Amino acid sequence: MKKIKITDLIAKKNREKIVMITAYDALFARLFDDYADMILVGDSLNMSFGGANETLGISVDEMIYHARAVQRGAKRAFLVVDMPFGSTITPEISLKNAVKIYKNTLCDAVKIEGSKEIAPTINLLNQNGIAVIAHIGLKPQLSRQEGGYRVVGKDDKEAKSILEDALALESAGAKMVLIEGVPSDLAKEITKALKVPTIGIGAGASCDGQVLVWSDAFGFYDEFRPKFVKRYMDGANLIREAMKNYADEVRNIKFPSSQYEYTK
Repeated sequence: MKKIKITDLIAKKNREKIVMITAYDALFARLFDDYADMILVGDSLNMSFGGANETLGISVDEMIYHARAVQRGAKRAFLVVDMPFGSTITPEISLKNAVKIYKNTLCDAVKIEGSKEIAPTINLLNQNGIAVIAHIGLKPQLSRQEGGYRVVGKDDKEAKSILEDALALESAGAKMVLIEGVPSDLAKEITKALKVPTIGIGAGASCDGQVLVWSDAFGFYDEFRPKFVKRYMDGANLIREAMKNYADEVRNIKFPSSQYEYTK
C-alpha cells in the first residue's frame, strides 16, 4: 500500500473528503489503516485510555510511547501526534519537543492547539522541516481556564477572532487546520477562506475532512457522549457480553473443551 503524504491530503481539498481517526496502539492502528487517510495519536488518550477526565496531564514521553506503537501498525495512513499540554510554551521549547517526537516516532506531522499567538511556533517548526496541523476553536487543553468544554464562535466577535486565527496559522505555515466545537456556518466560512484543508470535529459537514476519537465513534467510551459523536457500534456492551460468556464458560468448565486442548 502506498504511504499517504501531506501533498496527497492537500490535493484532496474541494475534491474528496479526508477521513481521520484516533489510535493509541498498533492493534487498532492496523485495523484502521486500510480505511483512514490520517491517524491521530491524540492526547485524548489521557481520557479514553488513561481514565482521566481531561486531556491535561499526559507527557511528551507518553505520547511518544503510544505513537511508536501506532506507527508499527499504521503503514499507509498519514500519522499525526498531538503536542501535549505544556510542551509548546515557547517556540524554542516547542521545537525541542517536536524534534524529539519526530525523531522517535517517524510521524508525519504534529498537532498544536492554539490561536494566532502560536503563529511564531508554527513558523519555526515549519522552517525546521516539521509539518504542523493547527487546532483552533474549542481547545481541550484550555478546559480548566475556560471552565470546561463549550461551543465557541457563536457570537460575531468570537467568530471573527477564530477566522483570524485560521488565516494567521495558515500564513505561518500550518499544513492543515483542525476546527473543533464551532457552529457549522463558521467552519464553512473558514474552509472556504483557507487554501489548506480543514478537518472538523463538532464543526459540521463543510470541512474538508472529519475526525473522531475511536472509542467515542465505536461506543467504547461511555463516560459522556458529545452531541457531534455518531456511534457506529456499541463496542462497550459487545465486549461486556463477550467477557461474560467467557467467564461463564470458565466457571462452568465449558472452556477449554477438548477442541482447545493439546494431545500427545
